[in-house]
Amino acid sequence: MTDQSLKSEAWALSPGRFPRVGAGWLLTAGTVLFAAMWFYPIWATFARSLAGGNFLGEYYRVLTSTQLPLWYLNSVVTSAGVTAGVLFTGATCGYALSQLQFPGRKVLWWLVLASFAVPVQALIVSHFFLMFQFGFINSWAGVILPQLIAPLAVIVYKQHFDGLPKELREAGIMDNASEFRMLWRLFLPLSGGITAGLGIITFIGAWNAFLWPFLVVTKEEKMNVAVAIDQVPGAGNSTVVMAALPAIIVFLVFQKRIIAAITTQGSVKG
Repeated sequence: MTDQSLKSEAWALSPGRFPRVGAGWLLTAGTVLFAAMWFYPIWATFARSLAGGNFLGEYYRVLTSTQLPLWYLNSVVTSAGVTAGVLFTGATCGYALSQLQFPGRKVLWWLVLASFAVPVQALIVSHFFLMFQFGFINSWAGVILPQLIAPLAVIVYKQHFDGLPKELREAGIMDNASEFRMLWRLFLPLSGGITAGLGIITFIGAWNAFLWPFLVVTKEEKMNVAVAIDQVPGAGNSTVVMAALPAIIVFLVFQKRIIAAITTQGSVKG
């Protein structure tokens, strides 16, 4: 028996290896259990939508007897609007806090950080009165505007821009480029991963948003999918499946970018 095989056998029989193997199996079992608990409600909803054996008929009924296409349109418009607004404000504010020097910059930065201490639910009443005064109740603008408050996007962009080489901005200054041009032509092209990850997460969050759209929209034709399936009689389990399907597809297609963005957000919060 060679020395290498003896070392391999000794490692396999070493007492310290078994706790590590046991811990690995325990973590794997816990992960599988957690995944099953997460997936079961989705599977149960899908299974109930197939009850009675009339699969195509039930989904056809939903498409023809409800305003599902209109609800989809409302969800797409509001989710896309929230995503575009969050990315725009996050990138511009993050760039200003990272690259510009102006009075009150540190105070503004600390205010952004402190905003995490204020729960979103505490702002709902003031948001509702503002949207009412502006005449934005039962409108896309009323759904979109309050959801644009996303300090995490500002923090993620600022930290990313802080890590870029200082020569990048110096080159833009030498070319007499404006601040907006440096942001869009120099900094954002180097931030594709951050932008894509934040955009996907923001879109999914806006698509699944319920509380605020539920409060600001009372007309059925203005509801998004998440609100309509709860408020409209006869929506059924098939509507729930069709409402969740776009978010599931987006996650499956862009899961690597989503995980990368979540990792970045976790490092920011930590």
